[in-house]
Amino acid sequence: MCIPAYPEELVYDAVKQLITVDKDWVPSSPGTSLYVRPNIIATEPFLGLRPANEYLLYIITGPVGPYYPEGFAPVKIMVEDTYIRSAPGGIGDAKTAGNYAASLKAQVEANEKGFNQVLWLDGRERKYIEEVGSMNIFFKFKEELVTAPLGGTILPGITRNSIITMAKDMDLTVQERQITIDEVIDKIQSNELEEVFGSGTAAIVSPVSVLHYKGQDYKISDGQTGPLTQNLFDQLIAIQYGEAEDPYGWMEIIA
Repeated sequence: MCIPAYPEELVYDAVKQLITVDKDWVPSSPGTSLYVRPNIIATEPFLGLRPANEYLLYIITGPVGPYYPEGFAPVKIMVEDTYIRSAPGGIGDAKTAGNYAASLKAQVEANEKGFNQVLWLDGRERKYIEEVGSMNIFFKFKEELVTAPLGGTILPGITRNSIITMAKDMDLTVQERQITIDEVIDKIQSNELEEVFGSGTAAIVSPVSVLHYKGQDYKISDGQTGPLTQNLFDQLIAIQYGEAEDPYGWMEIIA
């Protein structure tokens, strides 16, 4: 994005200071949290097509309710094979406004058809799984747990990395590899696909009950939350809330 990198330790210290100031805003009800979002915008008083020379880094916090207000329930996802969100050489791996703007039309159309999210395919051949609109996505086959590789077209999610780490500690075979939508459909039909779930900051882990592709619904796990999905969600939540030991050094007490 041509934005100079701020020192990581400076941003990290600023986040901790702000949370300390806003500690009374941290909600205590189950499933709630204080959402923290660092942002950076150009502030130079200039109109033209070039990178800015001045920027403002700021951090927003705000208490948020449960991501699943009606409980931890599976979502229905529409596979998008018309629009594209990103392409090789683009900004698909950057958390930037232009990245999200490219996803909005497909998301609106999916919602109008009764689906919660969009599953994006690659921008070149429209056949390789990439990510969901607001989450990375995982597929649990009988022999392995698979997610799309990081190659510049999907977001390198922090929760994605946590899931991979935890799953490996469960002695699961975890593969970051290309996977086609046809392979997914074939494994659904042969009963080799056991579970599908997304991962993200807000949702943590989100079970998927239906994939809709080319006018047909494909049910996952009989429409229920699978045992691995539930286990990963429960373990990660327990670590985040301090209810279980954190063997990975992910958590830090601030205030």
